[in-house]
Amino acid sequence: MVRGDFVPDSTYDQRLLDRRGPADWLHMDPWRVLRIQAEFVEGFGQLAELPQAVTVFGSARTPEDSPEYALGVELGRKLSEAGYAVITGGGPGCMEAANRGAVEAGGVSVGLGIELPFEQQMNEYVDLGIEFRYFFVRKTMFVKYSCGFVTLPGGFGTLDELFEALTLVQTRKVTSFPVVLMGTEFWGGMIDWIKSSLASSGKISPEDLDLIHVTDDPDEAVRIIVDADRNRSRLRDEEAEAVKNTVGDAQ
Repeated sequence: MVRGDFVPDSTYDQRLLDRRGPADWLHMDPWRVLRIQAEFVEGFGQLAELPQAVTVFGSARTPEDSPEYALGVELGRKLSEAGYAVITGGGPGCMEAANRGAVEAGGVSVGLGIELPFEQQMNEYVDLGIEFRYFFVRKTMFVKYSCGFVTLPGGFGTLDELFEALTLVQTRKVTSFPVVLMGTEFWGGMIDWIKSSLASSGKISPEDLDLIHVTDDPDEAVRIIVDADRNRSRLRDEEAEAVKNTVGDAQ
């Protein structure tokens, strides 16, 4: 973590994607692969023994005295009580709220931070924190080590994470992976637009609407996660039994 004058004017992500520099700068790209690889290795290594986890997204700008913050605390607490570790982006606002709820319930609280061109630090409720340079590495960790996403109200970053998750589920890159939106009033306009513009014009299939769960109730959000988790376990057991029977028939 760096502060004050030590905060760089640019980030690794920016330097990776920015092609406006001298041509010889581009020849450094192959070496960046090693840094990216190291970041994957660090993330995999630190999170490998994490228990079942749920990632909570939401705005870093949510004030502590807001209803959305209180909702995040309650959500984090209930997820922990259900046996899940809580993963967030490690920042303030809704992320801090979910981490706080997890800690207050005696659960596992994880923060996956990101290097940004302004001062930042992990919130005080993160027990296991990892700082990433590259967004795409960080996103991989969110998906790989979570069995579902719960999204509180947020801005561009939250929407980016939300729609990437929906795309992964829609394209079956991940399966039995629930995506829950907390806040019917906040998300209602977006859901209406998805129905009236995307679904009605054939840009998405009608069944794609079923990928999104919207609720105001943390208990319902947890129930959706638990039900999907049980369904995933059932499918895994059925696949194992099918393989066992196939091997038995072959013998």
